[in-house]
Amino acid sequence: MEKQEAYQRAEKRVKAKFGFLIHLTIYIIVNIMLIIINLNTSPQYLWFKWPLIGWGIGLFFHAVGLFTFSGGSALKKRWIEKEMKKEL
Repeated sequence: MEKQEAYQRAEKRVKAKFGFLIHLTIYIIVNIMLIIINLNTSPQYLWFKWPLIGWGIGLFFHAVGLFTFSGGSALKKRWIEKEMKKEL
């Protein structure tokens, strides 16, 4: 039972990391296209920086949430296990 739970937790973490990788890849591809479009249509005004910055902020918080605060679920699990032991 414990092995299956560990596998499910690991699978959840891998899915979250894979989701971030997809987010990062799309961010790079789309912003490269926006830079090309901007430089070909109106090189006098570099507007591509605005979606790059805005989306970059979202990507930053995605990374922070994934790599910094993902430990919170382990803490929550320990507290739940502790409370369950009290009930038994």
